[in-house]
Amino acid sequence: TGAVVAASAFNLGMLEGVERPAIGLVIPTLKNFSFLIDVGANTEAKPEHLLQSALMASSYAQEVLDLPKPSVGLLNIGAEETKGSGFEKEAYKMMEARLPNFIGNVEANEVYTGKADCIICDGFVGNIVLKISEGLMESAGALLKREIVKSPIAILGAMLMKASLKEFKKLVDYSEYGGAPLLGVNGFVMISHGRSSPKAIKNAIRATMREIEHNVMDAMKKEIAIK
Repeated sequence: TGAVVAASAFNLGMLEGVERPAIGLVIPTLKNFSFLIDVGANTEAKPEHLLQSALMASSYAQEVLDLPKPSVGLLNIGAEETKGSGFEKEAYKMMEARLPNFIGNVEANEVYTGKADCIICDGFVGNIVLKISEGLMESAGALLKREIVKSPIAILGAMLMKASLKEFKKLVDYSEYGGAPLLGVNGFVMISHGRSSPKAIKNAIRATMREIEHNVMDAMKKEIAIK
């Protein structure tokens, strides 16, 4: 990931008004989908970098996820604006002053509830959220299988729920989403999982085509220039 980010920034250059690239990720929620950014590109971010990520995420969610007025939340350890270190507090003030759809802090247990359409954090925190989520789903799936095989009734129940379980697996399967867009560079870059299947690569190409069709690059440039 680090090599892709560095090569993209070097070869494509940065969008005017953006200092650091950020990796976004579409995640399923109880309502629909949210856009989490940054999940690993910039681990030593400044408050202004989070504001830039928020502007790009808002534009991406509007153009690609078809959300007319996407809400923006800052991932933090509490809902109050006084929570967090000086870094989070300063980022909060910047977003509150410059983002009309800023709803304040989003706690970790609210990431998958759909409270915010766009969830903003630095790459260090975002990558931990991503890796914990991946590990939790894999472990939960293994534990569920282990418990099901212990009981004939549970096996019968699983067979009856086969269609629902299949849809759930599809919802949380990274290959369905293809990859994570690298925003902030002056071009289209999609970062795929290290163990991506042909299906994941196909969906990554499809997701990139959607970005191009919706002119997300021009939309981000306008959003950043306005602010």
